Amino acid sequence: MTLLEPQIATATAKQPRSVEVYDFRRPTTLAREHSRVLELAFDTFARQWGTQLTAKVRVLSQVTCEQVGMYTYDEYAASLPATTAMVLCTLEDFSAKAVLQFPASAALSWVGYMLGGTGVQAAPERKFTHVEQALVRRLMDDALEDLRYSLGSLLVTPIGVGSFQYNSQFAQAAAKSDLMIVGAFEIRVGDRTAPATLAIPADVLLPQLGDTNPMSSAANSRELLDAQVAAVPVDVALQLAPAMVTPAVILGLSVGDILPIPHAQHRPLDVTVGGQPIASAAVGANGSRLAGVVITAKEF
Repeated sequence: MTLLEPQIATATAKQPRSVEVYDFRRPTTLAREHSRVLELAFDTFARQWGTQLTAKVRVLSQVTCEQVGMYTYDEYAASLPATTAMVLCTLEDFSAKAVLQFPASAALSWVGYMLGGTGVQAAPERKFTHVEQALVRRLMDDALEDLRYSLGSLLVTPIGVGSFQYNSQFAQAAAKSDLMIVGAFEIRVGDRTAPATLAIPADVLLPQLGDTNPMSSAANSRELLDAQVAAVPVDVALQLAPAMVTPAVILGLSVGDILPIPHAQHRPLDVTVGGQPIASAAVGANGSRLAGVVITAKEF
């Protein structure tokens, strides 16, 4: 063994294990098939949005979708900066609203480009003026057009730009426990990048996901459950009748002691699964190994 081998072993042992935390308060997650459909749709939206920004601000722009997931609105709002630009989008027949969020400073730099600026000076994080809000609204109208095109049949509800909010903790787009489909994006306009998010109420998209990517029918759920349970491996044991003893007897056991078992010699052994008897069997042999020959079995 070289001197390096103990160091390598120690470093390997100290590497942190990757553990995925399971939240019992929010067991609902996206099915893998549905997640893939949404990722493709959000990727398409990112490309369309980047092309639209390039045309409007007249600076090379690119939007990249980094992640798609499902969270409660409370979790989503808590992940946002305290001060940011949030465009609340109305959805017909839904009280909850979709949210398109990005830094206000990034939007102000886009407006600066649209008005002929160079974008050299960094914009502050503040509320929009009436003129700035009108220009940003035009950009958001175009972005929602790209969203409708990208989601296609997934988004059957009309969506439109509503109000602007600048405090993530006071913007009540949905109830705290409402589930939202959230996409995280990176927007690059010129040499500057900014994070952005798009949150859509899950109730708006999930009904269409089953039609877009059909899952197994619930009609044969009983058969599927029975087949799955029947294929799960279990431990089977041959068991003698248990003997009742006191802890003092157990603590006093030593090599050579005899422990009487109340199991008659002529009585067959119990075949148990998880400690539950399911049959009775006699001791037999299978080649050079012991085996149990089933004599009786319970009906289930």
